[in-house]
Amino acid sequence: MTHARQQRIQVVAHRGASEEAPEHTLAAYRKAIEDGADALECDVRLTADGHLVCVHDRRVNRTSNGRGAVSALELAELAALDFGSWKTRASCRDAPRRDGLRLDGLRLDGFRRGDSRRHDFGASDSWQDRDEEPDWEHRPEDREETSVLTLERLLELVADADRRVELAIETKHPTRWAGQVEERLLTLLKRFGLDAPASPDRSQVRVMSFSARSLHRVRAASPTLPTVYLMQFVPPRLRDGRLPAGVGIAGPSIRIVRNHPAYVERLKRAGHQVHVWTVNEPEDVDLCVGLGVDAIITNRPGAVLRRLGR
Repeated sequence: MTHARQQRIQVVAHRGASEEAPEHTLAAYRKAIEDGADALECDVRLTADGHLVCVHDRRVNRTSNGRGAVSALELAELAALDFGSWKTRASCRDAPRRDGLRLDGLRLDGFRRGDSRRHDFGASDSWQDRDEEPDWEHRPEDREETSVLTLERLLELVADADRRVELAIETKHPTRWAGQVEERLLTLLKRFGLDAPASPDRSQVRVMSFSARSLHRVRAASPTLPTVYLMQFVPPRLRDGRLPAGVGIAGPSIRIVRNHPAYVERLKRAGHQVHVWTVNEPEDVDLCVGLGVDAIITNRPGAVLRRLGR
C-alpha cells in the first residue's frame, strides 16, 4: 500500500538515517539527504568548553568507545572518540518499548512487554527486514564520517545541500548548563542567518524540546522561530489540544497517536501542526497519513518515503 495522492507530509530523518548508519554522525545525515529526507532531526548538548554537539544520551557510553557525561567533556576529548564502530557490533534496532503509556494519568495497555508485534512485509512494502544487517560498514579511516558531530558542522552540511533541507533541533534538558544551551544555539543559528525568519512557516529550522521552559527561552529571543513541544504523555491541562503559550507545533509520540488518535484531531482543530515520532512501521505511517499529520519523524526516511509513494 502506498499513498501517492495525499497531502504532503514532511519526512524527517531521526538522528539521520539512523537505521542504516550510526546515529548523529555525518554518515547518517548524508545518507538521509541522499534518501530524499525533507528534514533532519538532531539532539544537541553543550560540552564543557561550550560547543554544541549532536548526542542524544547524557553520557557517551552507548554510542562511543568512551565514557562520561557530554557536559563534563571538552570537544577535543569527544573528537578523540569513535562514534561509529558500535553500529557494527550490534543490530542497533531501536525497537519500541512495549510497556504501557501514561496519558492523562491513565495506564494505556495497548503495548506491553513481550508484545513484539513483528510483521513480515513483502517486497512491495519496500521495508528493511529487522533481521538484516544495516547497509553500512564501519571504516576506521573515515574519521569525519563517524566522529562526534558538532551542530555547526551539521548546519554546514544543510547549507551545502543542493536542495532545501530543513533542520529540527531538539534541546536536551535537564542539564547543568540550563539556559546556556538555548543562548549558544541561537548565537550559532544567527551566524548562519537562521535565527530570525520572516515568519515561522518560512523558517528552515525549528527547535523542539520536552521542556516548555526551553521553548519559552527560544520564543523570547526569536519570536518567529517555530517551536515544537515534544510529548511522551499528554499533561491533563493540555488534553483539549492546547499547547504551551506561543508553541505552534505538537510533537506526540507514535504511542500517543496509536492509543488516542482523537487527540491529533483536537490538536488540528486548535490550529496546531502535528509532528509524530518515532514512526518506523508501515502501519504507523498509514495511521499518520489517515490522521493528516504534518510530519513523520523516522529512523528510516527512505522506506517511509517509498511508503508515501514519493
